[in-house]
Order: sequence, then C-alpha cells, then structure tokens
Amino acid sequence: MTIDKSLRTRKGIVRARNVLTRAERIEKLLQQDRWTKDDGPFSLPKVRVYKIVVKKKKKKKGEEETAAVATPAASTAAKAKKK
Repeated sequence: MTIDKSLRTRKGIVRARNVLTRAERIEKLLQQDRWTKDDGPFSLPKVRVYKIVVKKKKKKKGEEETAAVATPAASTAAKAKKK
C-alpha cells in the first residue's frame, strides 16, 4: 500500500534509524574487517548502530549581556549615519 502525497515528508526520515539495510551492514562490516567478499550476503553478524546526539553550546552569562547591550547601540548608530 502506498502513502498519500500529502502525508509524505520531503526529507524522508529525520530521526535516527535502528535497523540497517543489508548493503549498509555489509559496508560497516567491511570497514571493521569482519566480512570478506567470499562470505555470503546472508546470515550476517550483528552490527551496532551508534546514535549521534548533537548538544547545543551554552552561552556564558557575560556574552549574553554584552550582545544584548551592543545590538541596540549599533542599530541607533546605523540610523544616525543614514540621516
């Protein structure tokens, strides 16, 4: 059964997948030297999928205050130059 066009996402799956395709598993096994081309594509050993978590950088309190103070002053200076 197909999915209606209105229900599809444009980018595909955004979240991390926990199951690899056979080609992806063979590729990972080749990188780890756990599989050769003489071995068959069936009964492959398990491959661990690592989930990458990107953490947001925290701003220091001093940087937030200076950025907030500098922004209005810069905008008023730019307005004064235009006049």
